[in-house]
Amino acid sequence: MVALGSGPSTDRTRVGWWAFVVALAAIAGYVAYSFVGMVVLGVFGYYATRPICRRLARRIDSDGIAAGATVLLVVIPILLLVAYAGFNVFQQLQGAVGASGGGAFGGVVDLSVLPPEQQETARTLLQNPRQVVSQPQQVAGTALSVGAQAFSAVAGGLVLVGLALTLSFFLLQNDDRLAGGLEALFGGRDTVAYAYATAVDEDLESVFFGNLLFVIVMAVIAAVAYEATNLLAPGSLHVPMVLVLAVLTGFTSLIPVVVGKVIYLPVVAYLGVQALQTGGGAFAFVAGALVVYFLVLDILPQTFLQPYITGRQLDMVVMMFAYLLGPILFGWYGFFLLPIVFIAILELVRIVLPELVRGEPLTPTVSLGEGVGADPRSARDDVPADDAADETANTDEEVDDPAGAG
Repeated sequence: MVALGSGPSTDRTRVGWWAFVVALAAIAGYVAYSFVGMVVLGVFGYYATRPICRRLARRIDSDGIAAGATVLLVVIPILLLVAYAGFNVFQQLQGAVGASGGGAFGGVVDLSVLPPEQQETARTLLQNPRQVVSQPQQVAGTALSVGAQAFSAVAGGLVLVGLALTLSFFLLQNDDRLAGGLEALFGGRDTVAYAYATAVDEDLESVFFGNLLFVIVMAVIAAVAYEATNLLAPGSLHVPMVLVLAVLTGFTSLIPVVVGKVIYLPVVAYLGVQALQTGGGAFAFVAGALVVYFLVLDILPQTFLQPYITGRQLDMVVMMFAYLLGPILFGWYGFFLLPIVFIAILELVRIVLPELVRGEPLTPTVSLGEGVGADPRSARDDVPADDAADETANTDEEVDDPAGAG
């Protein structure tokens, strides 16, 4: 006897629903692909600040206020600091190009977006602004085109950052509800899908939050070191753009072995040029500064800070390739996208792939590389894996010795 509600019509209904789900998933994937930069930047902002937001939420007892405070007090100041550093670097490059005879902007501004006849006018105008007097109409048209392109680029960048901040705020405010929905969708905490999602989630937080914290700590240490150099330097020796160099030192410190060398060695070279002009005992001070920079900006992060703050679950040498190859493959947003892809692949290999290859039933446990990434059991059981094992052992002892319970 065929059960009520089953049969060919029910199968056709399920097929229709699955087709509808696939269609909507394809549309959602296309939208995410079209705005992938905004999405990955928002995801990075979420994972990089989630531990801070959760600490605030425990004190404030409001997810919305904690998320807003995290975005306003942590994310936005960091973005402004990065923008300030980038603007100063752009100005220095601009000045270097101008000093080499290429004009103040001619070697930096991309004029390829303009028509050919306007490109030559813009290039002439940038190199010789006096042409405004002799060619007012032509120059005005070119200036309007360049201004429109610049305004469009700036406005597009601001919209992208604003949407990314909104996405980070939404995730920070609603992550508990989203996690509960995914748990119900996956069928509970004992499923393979939930274990995989949990491991990816914990790895992303460990990497992004750890890296952000490490960059901030190293930027502060570098700022103190460069400012101390200016306070103690003899004569006219000084380190320019202390804040900008400190931020750049913090970012470059993420790269193993390289760390801050690409920043503090040019700083020492710059001090050496100044010492050459000053003479006297300035060279001894430059040598001392080099030793201090090597200890504070090189040995300290590699030996103590980086192993403790970053890479507690993942090898930072492997993550280095994700950070370096990401922008090459995808553009600027690849700096955030490729680490996400790498972690998703890593957890698939650790949890799912070995049992698939061996043809064994899938289990929500790590089958390969237990010490490489996160342990999904800790999140699934709401207690650390070691504590869960201790509780299990205690329960077994109580069962074996029922008299002890009395």
